[in-house]
Amino acid sequence: MHDLVIRGGTVVDGTGGPARVADVAVDDGLVSQVGEVATPGRREIDARGLLVTPGWVDIHTHYDGQATWDPYLSPSCWHGVTTVVMGNCGVGFAPARPDRHDWLIGLMESVEDIPGSALAEGIKWDWETFPEYLDSLDRKPFVLDVATQAPHGSIRAYVMGERGARNEAATPADIAEMARITREALEAGALGFSTSRTQLHRAKDGEPVPGTFAGADEMVGIGRAVGAAGHGVFEIASDMMIPEDEFAWMKQFAAASGLPVTFGMLQSPMQPEKWRDLLKLTEDARAEGAMITAQIACRPTGMVLGWQSTVHPFVQKSAYRAIAALPFAERLVHLKDPAVREAILNEDVPPPPGIGALLTHAFGNMFRLERDGRLDYEPRVQDSIAAEAERLGVSPQAILYDMLMENDGRGYIYLPLLNYAKFNFDHIAEMMNHPATILSLSDGGAHCGVICDASFPTYMLSYWVRDRERGERLPLEKVVAMQTRDTARLYGMHDRGVLAPGMKADINVIDFAHLNILAPEMIFDLPAEGRRLVQRAEGYRATVVSGVVTFEDGQATGQFPGRLVRGPQTAPVRLAAE
Repeated sequence: MHDLVIRGGTVVDGTGGPARVADVAVDDGLVSQVGEVATPGRREIDARGLLVTPGWVDIHTHYDGQATWDPYLSPSCWHGVTTVVMGNCGVGFAPARPDRHDWLIGLMESVEDIPGSALAEGIKWDWETFPEYLDSLDRKPFVLDVATQAPHGSIRAYVMGERGARNEAATPADIAEMARITREALEAGALGFSTSRTQLHRAKDGEPVPGTFAGADEMVGIGRAVGAAGHGVFEIASDMMIPEDEFAWMKQFAAASGLPVTFGMLQSPMQPEKWRDLLKLTEDARAEGAMITAQIACRPTGMVLGWQSTVHPFVQKSAYRAIAALPFAERLVHLKDPAVREAILNEDVPPPPGIGALLTHAFGNMFRLERDGRLDYEPRVQDSIAAEAERLGVSPQAILYDMLMENDGRGYIYLPLLNYAKFNFDHIAEMMNHPATILSLSDGGAHCGVICDASFPTYMLSYWVRDRERGERLPLEKVVAMQTRDTARLYGMHDRGVLAPGMKADINVIDFAHLNILAPEMIFDLPAEGRRLVQRAEGYRATVVSGVVTFEDGQATGQFPGRLVRGPQTAPVRLAAE
C-alpha cells in the first residue's frame, strides 16, 4: 500500500513535456510512481478534472527573520510554494555580532520594508555565526522547505564593523576574512552568496547597503571562496549603471568557478530598452563559458497604495499628517469628514525629489487595482487616474482620495513602479521566452507595507496561462517548468521540481478553472502587531510537502514536514543519468 495516491489528475510534471492524465503515488516522502497506479494508498486524493504539478520553488524571498518565529512563512505557503530561498539582495541576520542586532534589523527594515518592531520582538538571537544561524533554523518546524544564502551586507559589517557599514574600501585582510566566512557558510549549507549594488537599497541612516560600492577585488575574492566551496549561486541586485564593468567581474568569477551568477533585471521607466542590452551582455557571457542568468518578474513591481500602506499620494500633506498617527479606526473617522477631505485636497505640496515624486504625483501611472470584479495588473494607459480625471473634469487627487475611501477606507491604488514603461506586458513575455532568464523576484516576506508579490506563482497560471487578453499567453507546461524544475536546478536542488520516481514529493493539486489571487489586505499579525500586506489564493485543492498534505482547500492541516535545505541536493540516479 502506498502512503499517498493522487488519482486521475492532469499531470504537468515540471519537465516541460505535455500534460497527461495519470496517477501519482508517494512513498517515504518521494514520488514512487507516475502513471496507472493499481495499488491503493493509505491516503488518496481524487484529482479528476484537476491539475497535478510539482510544488513551486521560489528563489527570491526575504523570510530571514520571519523564519525564526513563523513555521508557515505565509503568504508564500498559501500560493503552493513548497521551497523558498531567502538571504537575497545582500541582507540577512547572520553572521551577527551581539552588538549589531539592532543595526541588522534596521538594515532589513529600510531595504525590505519589514517592520523593525516585529523583527526586534520576533527574533530570538541564539546564533552569532552563519553555521549557528543554520543550526537554529534546523531546529524549527516548517510547513515548507527553507534554503538560505550568505548575505554580503551582514558579512561585511561583521568583519569590518563601521568601516564596512560605511562602505569603506576593504583591505586584503578584510577580503580574506569575508571569503573565509562565505566559504564557511556554504560548507554549512548555504546555497549561495548575495550582494546588493543598487543605491535604492539603503540603511536607516541613508547609507547604501554594505558592499554597494565594493571593488572587483572584493567581489572576485569572495567569488573565489564560493568556487572553493564547490557549489553556490552568486546573486546580485544591481543598478547596472555601467553594465560592462559589472559583467567584467561577473564573467571572471563565473568562468573561473563554473558556478552560476544571477542578477535581477526589470524594465526601467527611464531606460525602457536597457534590459535588451543586459540580455545581450548575458548572451555574450554565456557564449564565453560564464553561466550568467537574469532574474525576471512576471508582472511589474507593483506598489499598492492605501491609507494603511507605507506611502500614498497624501502622505506629505500636513492636513493628513495631523491625523496620521491615530489608530486606523480613528483616522478613518476624520478621513470621512468632508472638511478634512477638503483640507487635504486643497493643500498644495510640491512633489518630493526622486522616487518620492513617482509615489505621490505620478497620476499617469496610477490605476484602480480592482476593475470589473477582478485585479488588473496590466491596465491600459487610458485607465490611469490622470486619464480618468481628464475625462471627468476633476482633479486626479480627488479621484484618488475617493478610491482610497472605498471598502470602508481599504481601497487600493496600483502603481507599477518598474517593468511597465510601455503600459503592457509584451516585454515581460519576451523576457520569459529568453533562455538566459529565470522566473524570480517575488520578494516573499518583504515590502510589507506597500507590495505583495508573493502571489507570483499563482498569477503565472491564472493570468499568463489562462486569462491574458492583451497579448501572448504562455503554455501551461512551460509555466510549470519555469517555477519548478528551472528554479530548483539553478540553486542546485536537483531532488525536486519534477514529478518522477525518486523525486521529492512536493506537489500541488489545482482547480485550474477557479485558480485566482484575491485582493490585497493589510493585516497586523506580525510580532508587536506589525503590519503586512498579503494576498490569499483560491483554487489550491491540496499542497503536499515531502509526501505530507500541508494545505487542503486553502486551510492548513497542522502538519510541518518542511526542513532546512543544506547544500545542493542530488537527483535520483535514473534522472541524473538522463
